Amino acid sequence: MKHKLTQQDVDKMKAEIEHRKVEVRPELLEHVKEARAHGDLSENFEYHAAKKEKNRNESRIRYLERMIRTCEIVEDHSATDQVGLNKTVTLYFEEDDETDKFSFVTTVLVDTMQNRVSIESPLGKALLGHKKGERVYIPVNPQYGYYVEIKEIELFNEDIPLNQY
Repeated sequence: MKHKLTQQDVDKMKAEIEHRKVEVRPELLEHVKEARAHGDLSENFEYHAAKKEKNRNESRIRYLERMIRTCEIVEDHSATDQVGLNKTVTLYFEEDDETDKFSFVTTVLVDTMQNRVSIESPLGKALLGHKKGERVYIPVNPQYGYYVEIKEIELFNEDIPLNQY
């Protein structure tokens, strides 16, 4: 499955990779060397912690490189009055009689605590291209779904950092 990313997402990922390779990697290697010099490695907590952090950094670099290699670059072509990428949408959930706001972003910017939802999620896929005032069915699975009404659509211009590991 190809993740949909914007060129800005890819640029942020490349910058993070560069930072991790040029600044973080040498620093972590130095921590491993220092911890190794403390003696017995089997009971050396500092050594194991330093190795773990070094491996975590290398894993993040591989993850970002793989995301860039396998992504599909997308642009938002939705009109200002349509649900699309980098839009904040106020939705009325009929079943719950509640209203909530969601910002639609790419996969690497998702943060459910901030109500930032992927355009690839069931909610994102169902709402893309719809306009204010429309009632939309959101399928969760073949047996269940729910209806929402689009109350408001706003442009979302916040510069969001990439999700960390």
